[in-house]
Amino acid sequence: MTKTENQRISYLPVPTEDTAHEGVKKLWAKAQANMGFVPNVFQAQSLNGEQFLAWWNYFNLLVNKEGFLTNAERELLAVVVSGLNRCNYCAISHGAALRYFSEDEHKADGVAVNWRHANLTGREQALCAYAEKLTLSPAEVVEADLHPLRAAGLSDEQILEAVQVIGMFNMTNRVSSALGFVPNAEYHAQGRK
Repeated sequence: MTKTENQRISYLPVPTEDTAHEGVKKLWAKAQANMGFVPNVFQAQSLNGEQFLAWWNYFNLLVNKEGFLTNAERELLAVVVSGLNRCNYCAISHGAALRYFSEDEHKADGVAVNWRHANLTGREQALCAYAEKLTLSPAEVVEADLHPLRAAGLSDEQILEAVQVIGMFNMTNRVSSALGFVPNAEYHAQGRK
């Protein structure tokens, strides 16, 4: 579970099986069983076990459970925000998830670099444009910015969920980047033929 100094995944110390919070160890075991590996972010953020589990519960509810947006739309937002923030960990890990949910191995790569050059639907373009503005210019966001989302067919519930996902990834990107989280090698191949 732990990494050697050559495989460092965070600027801060990473708990071991012996030192990790009990709830964190259960999450690690579940991830290992479901994914075949433990995401480095699960290990790196678990230094403060209770805080990590609180973050994970909200993140899991927002990103991994049935919601108002599709899984592919939530991952699209994650990749746009992470690309704009230049968050290596999240762009790579959520790029893998976007490849999986969209069944398009090229979309995630294009979106991470410049969503305007990716093959997106009008609805996806509206989501990306909103994510970009909220990420890069949050003080300039006004009610009129919701009009393109509504015109693209999004309900108020879907808009709220989009805002929450965008907000979550802006926060998570900052934590990951500030502490130098390194993405798992497994992510690079996921969702590719």
